[in-house]
Amino acid sequence: MVRKATEADLPVISEIYADARQFMRDHGNMHQWVNGYPPLDMLKEDIARGELYVMVTDEDRIYGVFMMHAGEDPTYGRIDGAWLDNSEYATIHRIASDGTHSRVYHEAVEFARQHHLHIRVDTHADNKPMQQAVRREGFQYCGVIYLSNGDPRYAYEWVSPVFDSH
Repeated sequence: MVRKATEADLPVISEIYADARQFMRDHGNMHQWVNGYPPLDMLKEDIARGELYVMVTDEDRIYGVFMMHAGEDPTYGRIDGAWLDNSEYATIHRIASDGTHSRVYHEAVEFARQHHLHIRVDTHADNKPMQQAVRREGFQYCGVIYLSNGDPRYAYEWVSPVFDSH
């Protein structure tokens, strides 16, 4: 089940992000989510906007977390490549798991697809597991976007086959 995160969830969420950072390092991704990213103040802002979600068991034990933003993402305003569609979209960011459940990205995407017909996502070139998960969910590679600090990210997009924005 997916539900909105609360500030009471932050200790567990922080542990999950620490586990995810270690997973990245263990799998050759040394450059993404460095220096304790995402910081606690960012997570609190996500919660305040109602954009941070947790995945929970039937007993309400948190095992995954992600941020989903509906509407334009300024980071995606410039792409070296081309987006598939310019209609309104949602973006999934900062997805992480404690490692106890498989296919957490699939769960997040299924949740997003219940609410949005157009989804974008990006990831670091070194994040091979995420790139594989994104492609497995039917996202298409569109090019490279750049974070506000100039760091490049591979950008992907999914548009529902029943959605025609034209």
